[in-house]
Amino acid sequence: MARAATTSDVFNAIAEPQRREILVLLRAGERSVTEVAQELEMTQPGASKHLRVLREVGLVRDRKAGKQRLYGLDAGGLRSVHEWTGGFEQFWNESFDRLDAYVQDLKQTRKAE
Repeated sequence: MARAATTSDVFNAIAEPQRREILVLLRAGERSVTEVAQELEMTQPGASKHLRVLREVGLVRDRKAGKQRLYGLDAGGLRSVHEWTGGFEQFWNESFDRLDAYVQDLKQTRKAE
């Protein structure tokens, strides 16, 4: 399925790997654009562009601190992603249950040998 041309929704915004890296970085605390650019080895305009997209979809908040603008994670914006991925929880639980049963059978077989 082709991605929409816009980044107006959370899923499109996090489809970009560098934006996901920014979210991981901001999970540890607020950063300025300069810090984001330096820590992720990207240009400052590039970091600004990604932060703007993340802010527009509600994944990042910003605040003025002196002459700087600090960006922080807005985890509430990830709710739609969390809810969507949560729909696959049953699949993973069943997979882990089958794996656990296989391991138990394997242990019993080896014990009997």
